[in-house]
Amino acid sequence: MSARDSSMVKAEAVHKSFGAVDVLKGIDLEVKSGEVFCIVGPSGSGKSTFLRCINHLEKINAGRLYVDGTLVGYREKNGKLYELRDREVAEQRRDIGMVFQRFNLFPHMTALENVAEAPVQVKRVPKSKARERARELLERVGLGDKTDSHPAQLSGGQQQRVAIARALAMDPKLMLFDEPTSALDPELVGEVLDVMRDLARDGMTMIVVTHEMGFAREVGDSLVFMDGGVVVESGAPRDVLGDPQHERTKEFLSKVL
Repeated sequence: MSARDSSMVKAEAVHKSFGAVDVLKGIDLEVKSGEVFCIVGPSGSGKSTFLRCINHLEKINAGRLYVDGTLVGYREKNGKLYELRDREVAEQRRDIGMVFQRFNLFPHMTALENVAEAPVQVKRVPKSKARERARELLERVGLGDKTDSHPAQLSGGQQQRVAIARALAMDPKLMLFDEPTSALDPELVGEVLDVMRDLARDGMTMIVVTHEMGFAREVGDSLVFMDGGVVVESGAPRDVLGDPQHERTKEFLSKVL
């Protein structure tokens, strides 16, 4: 069995509500190891909420979510789910990198310090080793000359690339991207997508919530269109974007393509 055949993320009938509002209404999907899995859809369709459920930033109300075969956020006993302790959840999260719309960098730290911080604090990596790795990662995202710059001295695209390097510093087995280019000026989008293309070429498993249809078509292995808390349509990106089968998908794509 190749790495591609094994499942990295599996969602089974995942429900999530906020008060009386059902945001996810039974999501079933599977992301293979090494796959770039794109999620598209209108605002409010539940895309970002689903992403946040994968690393238990949001607790699901029903269903099951597995990452690399392990149940996320809960342990199951005699068919009942019991929530894990905070420490256990934090341990699961170590393997999942997340890049948000907003960069969330520490403003008082340099790019290098931002990237080196979590491995030192969370994984107890020696400071010198963490800084050396941070340098390599900043080089990898094209910011080798910005190690001593503070976030305020960097463009939005550069800050987002530091945020990607920071997520990679924990050596995650899975990377989640929540509309990583939506807060950027148009001319800065390309530099972030280039880094993501590079990660895809290296075989990183990625789930990408995005409005960048060109990126989804070119780099994605699978794509789902979500609306109203359900998966409306799924398939190969070129098929879904080029020949959508559902009226709702056609309507959405007619506005964004």
